[in-house]
Amino acid sequence: MTADRISAAVSALGVVAGTLVLLMAFDEYQAGGSAGWVALGAAVLLASLCALVRDVRRLRRPSA
Repeated sequence: MTADRISAAVSALGVVAGTLVLLMAFDEYQAGGSAGWVALGAAVLLASLCALVRDVRRLRRPSA
């Protein structure tokens, strides 16, 4: 159970990091950079959100 909580905490930090990556990519795009950075930032954020949802579902599952 403790490992699941640690995994969820790491996933939450991943969502924070993914959000920062997306914000930096958007700022780079506004400064004239490629739109590919925004797409990459969105993909990183989406992957981290999927991991967080998986971990939260694992925590909410009743233990046997």
